[in-house]
Amino acid sequence: MSYETAVARMFALGHELAGLTPSHKFDLAHMRVLLQAMDHPERRFPSVLIAGTNGKGSTAATLASILRASGLKTGLYTSPHLVRINERIRVNGKEIRDDEFASLHGDVDRVAERLEERAELPWHPSFFEMMTAIGFEYFAREKVDLAVLEVGMGGRLDATNVVEPRVSVITDISLDHQKFLGNTVGEIAREKVGIIRPGGVVVTLPQQPEANDVIGNTILELGARAVNAVSYVPPVSPGSSKYLVLSTAPSNPRWIYRYPLAVLGEQFLVETSLVGRHQLRNVALAIAAAAELSEQGFGGITAKSIESGIRETRWPGRLQVIAGRPGWPEMVLDVAHNPAGAWALRSALSERYEDRPLIFIFGAMRDKAISEMTEILFPLADRVIATRPENPRAASTKEIRQAAARTGVEIEAVDNVGRALERARVLASAGTVVVVTGSIYLVGEVIRKVGAEV
Repeated sequence: MSYETAVARMFALGHELAGLTPSHKFDLAHMRVLLQAMDHPERRFPSVLIAGTNGKGSTAATLASILRASGLKTGLYTSPHLVRINERIRVNGKEIRDDEFASLHGDVDRVAERLEERAELPWHPSFFEMMTAIGFEYFAREKVDLAVLEVGMGGRLDATNVVEPRVSVITDISLDHQKFLGNTVGEIAREKVGIIRPGGVVVTLPQQPEANDVIGNTILELGARAVNAVSYVPPVSPGSSKYLVLSTAPSNPRWIYRYPLAVLGEQFLVETSLVGRHQLRNVALAIAAAAELSEQGFGGITAKSIESGIRETRWPGRLQVIAGRPGWPEMVLDVAHNPAGAWALRSALSERYEDRPLIFIFGAMRDKAISEMTEILFPLADRVIATRPENPRAASTKEIRQAAARTGVEIEAVDNVGRALERARVLASAGTVVVVTGSIYLVGEVIRKVGAEV
């Protein structure tokens, strides 16, 4: 099977949430049947499992970079992807090759079809279950020292939650995917804490009271050990702005956070290109997880490797800045796709671009909290262009306008993303910053069109 055919067959399975009920999407028994038939690849490597509403991808990328800098062969499994499906599965920072993906897809698909024929599975595994099985098999064959796994959605019944993690990490919890996870922060938190194991280790930070109660009670009930990452967070508000500096690297000038920190008995200077106050929390979670893994005997993790790993972390589409060039304004790409993400973006824009005119290009999936997101973000904008990414779940420009009616902001509708980019370029005056946000699918499409680095 060719790579193109493998990818087409994956996407033919449909979006992992579209049209599914929670009972259909979430059934770990089916995932376990598939993995058993594959000789349990998930048991052939140690792992860290990361759940949360926002920040789990950034935390996973940072931790994987730290482990790689520590000399450990490191797997990283994340979702969704920005441009290519291969981004989801990486070893030592390198995406799975096309031929490897095609081969593994064929192997897993044949196992799944055989299980269906024998009625051991009631239906073919979902897109995400297939991706997860391919990722697990790849990490097992590559004999990774450790794999960092980002939960797709929720935690308790997510396909990744079949592993026995050495460390569980819970990032910030807020409202998202209510159809599947619950209508309150407490209900959603109960899904996230499903990744905590009896007697296991969980790294987290204080957050909303509802979430804190659920996390704390679960830790007590399961006899787990809590690792609080708060000692690795510098003063977040209002002091964090003093840590934001312009990197002087001549080949790649960019905004970074720089602040002193003591880890594993040594003090060093943290430098991270993941900016926005919320990222200080994500970096802290990654540091705490790395320190815990060091205590568990994973060799090579030192203060120096943690410093190096943080500095080398790249996680595109998260407040990613594309410098202005002749005929094009500076652009900021951010995958904020729920109210908490919108608040984080608003805070970062206020911190970095307070005196600059902003043009927003906004597109979102129709099942998202579009009204709340637009009320948070649009008041910052001088102009707003609503557009529609190439995704069947995407809201129309008319739906975005209706959802944003209470903002009172004039919204220009440009259905095609490429034309929306061109319109923003024409409207931009000196000093204007174009902000692309609302959906990871929109950001991915823009990255493809402008040729930005992934």
